[in-house]
Amino acid sequence: MAGRTPEQVGATRELILTAAERLFAERGVHAVSNRQIGEAAGQGNNTAVGYHFGTKQDLVRAVVRRHAQPVEAIRVRLVAGIGDSAELRDWATCAVRPFTEHFASLGSPTWFARFCVQVLTDPALHTLMVEEFQTYPTLQRLDAGFRRCLPGLPPRVRAARSAMAGHVVLHACAEHERALAVGTPAAWADWDDLATSVSDALVGLWSAPVTR
Repeated sequence: MAGRTPEQVGATRELILTAAERLFAERGVHAVSNRQIGEAAGQGNNTAVGYHFGTKQDLVRAVVRRHAQPVEAIRVRLVAGIGDSAELRDWATCAVRPFTEHFASLGSPTWFARFCVQVLTDPALHTLMVEEFQTYPTLQRLDAGFRRCLPGLPPRVRAARSAMAGHVVLHACAEHERALAVGTPAAWADWDDLATSVSDALVGLWSAPVTR
């Protein structure tokens, strides 16, 4: 790897990240070896993935960060736009549209939503991804916004519904992503339509009655 320019190193890292994201999304994290990722990225050196990223957890973290940062930038804009709104729909929209706007900007195919669903099934990697996303301050703003809109919701119920909402967003995005990638009919016309539909669903989820 010696003698390569920073630009060449950066390009190689991007190729590896793209290959890893796609293979992890399509096959699952633990079904894919570093050798397979390297081959898919066009790297003849079998140690290229480990050299650039270290462990598989480090590689997963790098893929998450690659998308989490632009998603956060969109979320910052949307949250700033609604201020201290007391409308539940506004906060539901801010939970959904950062992802759909990001995916729409990438074109097709994309793999990050399916990658996230795969990662969330692994206990250790689940923790890693949650930790990465929790570092962003707008998530605390979202939580405060939902609390303000639903003051009577017990904390335990609020935590459970927050987890359910996250799964709804990611699984809906993963399904739409899959349909676009393989060319099958999708449930939504486009990413904007998905955002509207899922925001509707989250309003219903958050405002549903609590059985005591």
